[in-house]
Amino acid sequence: MKTASIALTLILTIVGMGCSTTAERSRNLADPSVSGKTLAQQVCSNCHGIDGNSVNPNFPKLAGQQKEYMIAQLKQFKSHNRFDPPGFEYMWGLSRSLTDKQIEELATYFSRQKSLADKPDDAKREGNGRDIFEHGVAAQSIPACSTCHGMEAAGNSTFPRLAGQHADYTVKQLNMFQRTGERPEGAIMKVIVHDLTPDSMENVAAYLATLSTK
Repeated sequence: MKTASIALTLILTIVGMGCSTTAERSRNLADPSVSGKTLAQQVCSNCHGIDGNSVNPNFPKLAGQQKEYMIAQLKQFKSHNRFDPPGFEYMWGLSRSLTDKQIEELATYFSRQKSLADKPDDAKREGNGRDIFEHGVAAQSIPACSTCHGMEAAGNSTFPRLAGQHADYTVKQLNMFQRTGERPEGAIMKVIVHDLTPDSMENVAAYLATLSTK
């Protein structure tokens, strides 16, 4: 009986700790005094990983992403100017109370993490993807992705880092750019990928997923 009582006490304690942690995270989102780094580790990490290397391809890797690009995206979510489904389902609410200081600190934190790339596993597909990334598709008037994103796909303050990103996530974004206007700030991509085939999308995404941070 004593053993059962102790076990029950432990269970209740653990449950209580879990609820307390959840409540604390909720309070942190609306507290401007909480640092962006703390938010990254306690809130953003639930989907994007503690180091920005998300496990679920539905959520992009943020590790090593360009700081300025992340700041711009968070502000797009906060102002509801980016309205793709993941945006209004998750990020609109999460970004609503963020201050400019927290946004900058969040972006700084994730930009300093090391992105973990996938191991190559399909030489033909990845080779075709590399060719598209570096040279484009002349027959379809599609320019080289590297023109804006850099030869190592590291990006810059305007264009995002693509190296190491989940292939599935990259394909979804390419489809979104091609078929919708849900990301107005990426209007240039609609023009660039207008005739990119599904197979070409898969190829370039597979190649990008294998690129590492240097």
